[in-house]
This record gives sequence, structure tokens and C-alpha cells, in this order.
Amino acid sequence: MALLIRGGRIITPTEDFTGDIYAEDEHITRIEPQIDPRILAPGAEIVEARGKYVFPGFIDPHVHIYLPFMGTYAADDYESASKAALAGGTTTLIEMICPGAADEPFAAFELWKSKAEKLAAVDYTFHMSVVRFEAHVRDQFRDIVKAGVASFKVFLAYKGALNLSDEHLFAAMRLAKELGVIVTAHCENADAIDALQKALLAAGKTGPEWHGPSRPPVVEADGVHHLCTFAELLGTHVYIVHTSCEPAVRAALAARQRGVNVWIESVIPHFVLDETYAERPDFEGAKFVMSPPLRAKANQDVLWNGVKSRDISTIGTDHAPFRVDQKQMGRDAFTKIPNGIPSIQERIDLVHTWGVVPGRMGLQAMVDACSTQAAKLFGLYPRKGAIQLGSDADLVVYDPAYRGKFSKECSYSNVDYSAYEGWEQKGRASVVTVRGQVQARDGEFVGMIGRGAFLKREPTH
Repeated sequence: MALLIRGGRIITPTEDFTGDIYAEDEHITRIEPQIDPRILAPGAEIVEARGKYVFPGFIDPHVHIYLPFMGTYAADDYESASKAALAGGTTTLIEMICPGAADEPFAAFELWKSKAEKLAAVDYTFHMSVVRFEAHVRDQFRDIVKAGVASFKVFLAYKGALNLSDEHLFAAMRLAKELGVIVTAHCENADAIDALQKALLAAGKTGPEWHGPSRPPVVEADGVHHLCTFAELLGTHVYIVHTSCEPAVRAALAARQRGVNVWIESVIPHFVLDETYAERPDFEGAKFVMSPPLRAKANQDVLWNGVKSRDISTIGTDHAPFRVDQKQMGRDAFTKIPNGIPSIQERIDLVHTWGVVPGRMGLQAMVDACSTQAAKLFGLYPRKGAIQLGSDADLVVYDPAYRGKFSKECSYSNVDYSAYEGWEQKGRASVVTVRGQVQARDGEFVGMIGRGAFLKREPTH
């Protein structure tokens, strides 16, 4: 299997040049201004990339595919999700394993992995959620790390379901430090949210428009501060997921100034959607319920500027796909609406359309935030997130001249709506490869289901 990508504008976080890339046996073997086609292996595929960008394959560091949630299950499986990811230029997924409080951790890891093994068309790995941490299960987390999962996930939200007590949170973060594992964290204040939700429902405020007021920015900022206090005490490396608002960003940056090893992720819905979407009448707002919730529009500039300055490391999705009929579970109480705004296919094109084209950020910052930083933070670099000799030939030939519209009809996800329906789309992946094999062309999946591989990672922190 050999591949030549010819004449593209090659973009990495640090470089921007025109040249050719040649790959054999799944890896990049040559990068030169012009590669003589006479050296190509017999049957090599040639992709003309003149006038287009060539990016390293994009990495989504925060997705949910197999997800039991609030009495239902997310609508995607690895076939639909990886087709959607590839159509949008994403070649690696990092999924959150979210077991129930009574589940055995290692069994949950094996279950989630089994859901991907035969259906993934992208490469994949996991964050392991810690939703219980009694002494007798702690060795299972050591075994999970030995099996190749080098990141944990903790919740400071969802009281009575996913959140950890401070005793268990401290113990989990101490083990992470011992093992060299980074802790990804959903930062809110579970007790405050619980009290606010109960008060709103008791007052008859049951619609999706009350989801946001039940978990305001100060609650998110408090969670960030709380996590970073433990990280400061222990030296644990922490990564704040789906950071949505200025107070939370500010709390993380203040901790970083104190020497805390903290990185910030934001997710694409928070960059382009605001709280007014969740306030739409006739239960339409339920489509836009996620946690942390959509915020006031002024926060969007904070996020774009944070990526541009590299204060915010990554842009993910928190892809959690639920259909409209599933959202109806919360018709009488917003607390029962399954959370999530599906975005796994749209992420890169939204970043290009709303970030790069209007000049809010450059192409190199886009690559850094949507690929390279995730690879570095989660033990995948330079195998992933790089265009270097020896790196996996995960490559995206991207056409900036493409013009179209986002729509449900163009999506491979199993959801029945698009949060971005009818929006103008500027740019599209024209060719997407996973380890040297073309898996998508012009927004269409053309590859092989089951080609995706589990990425075993070593602790790096």
C-alpha cells in the first residue's frame, strides 16, 4: 500500500510549505519539494493536492459513541460515528468510557473496546472514567493503564450518578500521579447543580430553557478551581474538558500561573452556538441541551482568542448523539433531557468556516488545536498529529474553496437533526487517509469498516 500526495500546501503547527508526501506500509517515508514518480511502488495511489491544504489527520479528544445515559443509549455506533468523523477529516477518536457506579472498571473497559473492534473505520483509544474508587477496585485501574489507556476521566457533576466524593477524587488523582496518567475532568459543582435543579423544578420551571440557569458559569468555574486545588496539592496533570465560559477559562489560567499542570479543552458547540438556541420555544431548545450548557454569546470571543493564543489547547466535540424522540424523555423536566449536541462530522469545517476564514485564528493554530495538542497530551505524538518521517500516514487533503451547507442529509451520524442545519460551510476535506489508505473523499465514506486500530498508549505525565 503506497500513496503520494502531490503539490499540496502542507500545514503543521510550526510549518507551512508546499511539497509532496509519500507513504508506504502505513507510514510517511518521504517529504520533499517534489518527489520523482519513478520511485513510487507499483500500484501507488497519487492524490493531486495543488491548491489545497494538507493537514495531519485530525484527532477528536472527547467523544461518546457507546453511551448509556439517563435510561437510553446514544444513537451512534462505531460504524456511523467513524464514517461521520472521516467525512469531516477526523482520523482518530478518543472515547470516554462511562460505566455505571455499580460496574466493574476493567469489565467496562473491555465492553467499550469490544464495541469498537469490528466496526471502527478510524483509529481509536479511550479515557477511562472513574465513577467509583473503593479500595478493592483500584488495582483494576492499574490494569487498565497497563492495557494501554493512559488517561482517566472524573466528573464533578451528575450527583448520585457519576460524581466522585472528594475522598475518592483525591485518591484517584493521587493514583494518576503515581502512574503518570493525565486526569481529564468535567468541572462543575454537583451539589450546587442539584440544589438549583430542584428549586427550578419545584417552581414549575421545567423546560429546556432552564437547563442553563441550573448550572451557571460560576458553578463551572468553582469546579475548575476545586480540581486545580487537588492538582496543586498532588502534582497531578489535569485537563479540563468542554470549558465553556470566561470564568472557567480564567480559573484554569490562574491555576496555571500558580504552577498547576493544567490544560484546557473547549468543544465546537460552545464556539458557534449560544444560550438562545436552548431557549427556542416548543421544546426545540432540547436539541441544544448539553453540559456545561451553551453560554452567552460574549464567551465565544474568549474561546476563539484562547485558541489563537494557545491558552486553550484543544477543540473537541463532546459528541453525544441523541435523537429528537430521545430528547423527549425530558418533556416534563429538563433534568431528564439526554445531554449532547452531535458534532463529530462538522467540527473541522466549523472551525475553518467560523475561525480561520474570518481571521479569528490561523491554519497553524487550527492544526495545533484540532490535532497536534491532543496527540501530545495523550501519548500519541508523533505517531499521530504530525507530518513527519515515520508518523502514521493519517492525512487530510482539504479544499478551502468548497462552498456548501451543513445539513442532516449530509451527516453519517444516526441522529435525526443537525444543530447547524442550513449554515454556510466554507471548506471540506477532499481526501482523508488512515495509515495510508483513503477512507473518505469529498464528504463521502469510501473506505473499509473495521480498519480502525486500538491505540495502546504509555503514560507520559
